[in-house]
This record gives sequence, structure tokens and C-alpha cells, in this order.
Amino acid sequence: MSQIHDILKTYWGYSEFRPLQEDIIQSALNQKDCLALLPTGGGKSLCFQVPAMAMDGICIVITPLIALMQDQVDQLTQRGISAVAIYSGMSKRQIDILLDNCIYGQIKFLYISPERLKTELLIERAKLMKISLLVVDEAHCISQWGYDFRPAYLEIQNFKNLFPAVPCMALTASATSEVKKDILANLQLKNPAVFQKSFSRANLSYSVLWEENKDVKLVQMIQKVGGSSIVYARNRRKTQEIAKMLLDKGVKANFYHAGLTTEERTKRQKDWIENQIQCIVATNAFGMGIDKSDVRLVVHIDLPDSMEAYYQEAGRAGRDEKKAFGVILIEENDLLELKAQWQKSYPTADIIKRTYQSISNFLQIAEGSGELSTYDFDWQEMCRRFQLPASETFYALKTLESEGLLLMSEAMQNPSKIKIKVSATELYDFQIRNEKFETFIKFLLRHYGGNLYTQFISISEVNISQLIKMPLADVERILNLLAKFEILEYEKQSGLPKLTLLTPRANTENLPIIWSEYLKKKERSQGKIKAIETYVRAKNTCRNCLITAYFGESDQANCGICDLCIQRKKESSGKAYP
Repeated sequence: MSQIHDILKTYWGYSEFRPLQEDIIQSALNQKDCLALLPTGGGKSLCFQVPAMAMDGICIVITPLIALMQDQVDQLTQRGISAVAIYSGMSKRQIDILLDNCIYGQIKFLYISPERLKTELLIERAKLMKISLLVVDEAHCISQWGYDFRPAYLEIQNFKNLFPAVPCMALTASATSEVKKDILANLQLKNPAVFQKSFSRANLSYSVLWEENKDVKLVQMIQKVGGSSIVYARNRRKTQEIAKMLLDKGVKANFYHAGLTTEERTKRQKDWIENQIQCIVATNAFGMGIDKSDVRLVVHIDLPDSMEAYYQEAGRAGRDEKKAFGVILIEENDLLELKAQWQKSYPTADIIKRTYQSISNFLQIAEGSGELSTYDFDWQEMCRRFQLPASETFYALKTLESEGLLLMSEAMQNPSKIKIKVSATELYDFQIRNEKFETFIKFLLRHYGGNLYTQFISISEVNISQLIKMPLADVERILNLLAKFEILEYEKQSGLPKLTLLTPRANTENLPIIWSEYLKKKERSQGKIKAIETYVRAKNTCRNCLITAYFGESDQANCGICDLCIQRKKESSGKAYP
């Protein structure tokens, strides 16, 4: 036990664990399977990262989000811990080298998406690895009762069964009783220990405010509460509009969404974490894996899709256990928009089939081929060429992804990468013979290190240009020349999203989708919309009690600090509620 405390202090700088963390860590060290349900901010990552550091071998972490993989790999790397990730859009050559390093190198953490688990390349290489721990993050994705079901999660048990002696840890921040049962059953955990922290957050005050002028109320709240804040909006355009409005009102704010470049996202996230800006206005992916405990206010300017999503997003406030606020600003039209959005999110079978056929024709994929192949994919050009309605096609693509047929990845998630092909001696000889490249090559080695010889390293041509004070066009020209001379491999970032076909191209009339299950999924999703409506329309029940009851805890006392509890107190004391 002293070892894990030493690891915690050495790498994370903490002197003690949070509640349940030590028990979960001990379970892994005792080679036991476990399921851990910790609310947002409960420190899930440490529960597997600490024991993996204490164990001999590599920890494989299965997670559904590329952004989350990259954030965690970056955080571990900054702490001096060797971690890598495999995600869609990487070339076979990149993956090949990375997996070799996992076998023969000193890599401690390998992050992968569930879709990768059934590939022969990964399975055969994993058999050569010394795996210490298998981690299933966001484990609620394994359940069709969950709010973010991923069919590929059902394949995890097949991979897990290849390594029966390796302990498995499943983690999630939000799971109803049905989802919890599904996780245990579908992962086939052996005599698992189950750790569950209450979903109640004693320091977090929930409120629902019906407002016609949301902008005015938002500015008032941010200025009154003070400290760091997050505002969640449904789309990219709205994040920009709200951020501009806040700036005009004197609030230091910026927006964040997936359409920004990697450099822009990193800079804005860093500015917010370091309190250079007070408020970040973002789409709902923001916040995953971000370690910031002093957020005082989380505001939803648009309604979330489910209670699970709301609990996770609002729960990013007050991780330091100090008073914080989770607020929904709402007007009647928001509920109508949420229901309309839900309807669009479940296209008809005809639209889904037509979209799949168009993809096959657009990318020229023959029936029975294309499995695990990745393509540059301009879906808007496909819509133009085949006269498809953009909105319906977008949701059909998302449906095909959720059904496990394909995987979409935005270009910003695939930065340019380089790897030196020659030995150090050969590189030195090249520099002697080609002095004009010497300064540039020395910069690459100094800035990116010796790992350039063994693995692909992500680079930013813009960043190199700024640091070396060279025009961007010259940076790209030199990289292309060095690749032409076979000194290094240069994989330039594509400007297009990537599409990975996860199954062989099917006959359109016989898509591997069980339509009766698809309709049940639609009905379950409608139930989640109704739960959100019940929450925002509530007038008498404590907000915290509504949330915890949704997750199966029906014995919670009133929190005393939500808007409805405060209203009752004021009414009972004869004071008017402001």
C-alpha cells in the first residue's frame, strides 16, 4: 500500500486518495475483476492508472472517444509516463510500429477504441504483450439501456476471454440499475467487486430557470458567482455567438468545438484551465478527461439529451468539494426543439439504406470488401453528387456509426506525423552532405526527441514555422523533400474527415441492422427525453432527489440547496422567492 501512495505522490502530487479509490486500486492489485461507478470528478482515471504503474506490464484502456484518449495520453506523457493511443485515421504502418513498441518498449498504457479489438493485427500483437490490466472506460456504452450505446462494446468480452488471467476493471460515471446489470453480464466479469459512490453531490446546487432573455441572465450569473465557468450549447455556431456576447459584456470568454484546429483547441483549453479566461462556451464533448477542480458554474443554454449526459456535464462543477452551481436556462420552445432533434436523430430505414449505398458508390467499395479500410470522406460532396438532403444524411451517418458499421473521424483529430527512417549515423552523414537541411533536422531532434527514430510523432507545421521563424510553405517543402530523400516518413494531415468501414461492405437490402432493435432503441431514447422534461418541469421535488432517483437511489434526503428546496424554505418562512 505504501507503494501506491508513493506513486500517487510522485506522479500526481497528491498525498491521499479520494473515497473508494484505494479500495478499487487494491482490487486490481489483488487480480480481481471490478465495476466502479464514480460520479464525474470522482477520479476514475487514477483508479486504473495508479495500480497499472505498480504492476509489471502494460495496461490496455478501451475508451470510445478519440479526444479523451488524446487528453489522457497527453496528461500521462506530461507526468513522465509512457502512454500511446490507436485511433481511426492512423495508417497501418503507424499502428504496426506503435504495437511493436508496446511489446518491446517501455509503454505503460495503450488506449484503443472498442472497434480495434476484433482486428487480427491487434489480437496477435496483444498476445505478445505482458498485459497487467484491462480497463473498460465509459462502460455504460455496453448497454442498450444506456444513453450512448456502442455495439462494438459487446465485442470486448471476446477479446477479454483471450486473457483470462488478466484482471478487468469497468468504469463509468453514470449508470442506472439496468445499465449496471448489463455491464456485469456483457463483460462476463468473474466474481466482480462492485464499488459505487452515491450520485448525490452535497456541494452542487442544481437549478432550472425559465427565462425569455437567457443572455441577460447568463451574464448576471457568471458575474455573481465568479470563478471559472462552462456554458454548454448544442451547436458550434451558438458557442461562437454566446462567447462574443459575453466578451461584449465584459466577461473573459472563448468558444470551443470540434471544428477548431488541434492548436486552437489546445490553446483555448489551456487558457481556461489556467484561468486566463473565465468562461468557456462549448459543445458537449468539452470537459472529458480534463482535470480542473475549481469550476464554480456550469450552465446549459440548451437542453441536454438525457439525464445521464446532464449529470456528467453539470458534474464538472465543484470537483474541489466547494459550493458550485449547475443551471439549466430554459424556455418552452427548447423542449419542442429537443423533441424535434430526437425525431431527426432516428432516420427511417430507407434513408439509412440510401446513405449506405451512396457511401459505397462514392468511395467505390465493392460488396464484401473494405473491412477496416480508412478513406478520406467528403460527405458533403457525396450529398451534392447524389442529391442527398444534408441533414438527413448526417443523421444516417451517425446511425450507421452507432450501429457499428463505420467510424467517422474529423480531420482535426489526425494531425501531421513524422518518423525518421534512417539510423543516427546515416542521418549525420546526410546532414554533412546537405548542409542546407542541417538546422532544420537539428531542430526536429531537439524539439521532438529521440522517439522520432522509433515511432510516428505528431507535429504542427504551423508551430514549427513559428518556432524556427521560417515561412509555413518552406516548412512543408522541406518536410516533403526529406520524405522524398527517404530520410523521414511524413504523413501530412488530410483536410477531410476519415471514414473507417468496420465490416465488409454489405448488400444494401441486407444491412446488418436489426430493425426491431433499432425501433426499441428509439423508444428508449424517447424515454430519456421524457425524463429530462420531468426534471425541468418539476415544481415540488428536490432536484438532487430527482437525479439520484433516476439512477436508482430513492432514499436521499432533500439537498436543501437546489432552487426548489430554497423556494420551499422561503415560502415556509413567508419570504417571497426572487
